Amino acid sequence: MCDEPFFCDDRKDTVTNPVLIVEVLSNSTEAPDRGFKLAQYRKLDSLREYVLVSQHEPRIELYLRQPDDPWLYNESAGLDGSLRMESVGCTIALAEVYDKVEFAAGTG
Repeated sequence: MCDEPFFCDDRKDTVTNPVLIVEVLSNSTEAPDRGFKLAQYRKLDSLREYVLVSQHEPRIELYLRQPDDPWLYNESAGLDGSLRMESVGCTIALAEVYDKVEFAAGTG
């Protein structure tokens, strides 16, 4: 978030005005994260980027809202890759994200 957070309720555990959401995919969450949740998140006017992080291979996917509102898809894969998150002005190396993560043979 870049502005003052707005919360869903008094518990203050759900922000309603994020600019960036990052989801780590798992076998049980991948379908909802790519489907229903993405569709719901895209309705948030504040959201600029939605990031999906694979836990099975070094791969990060990014959906970036364009000025006229369509979403641009970008993917970075492999430990030599990097990803730029414009909404927070940050570039991160996949090698840093996956530091100390051991993948099955043939996926790193």
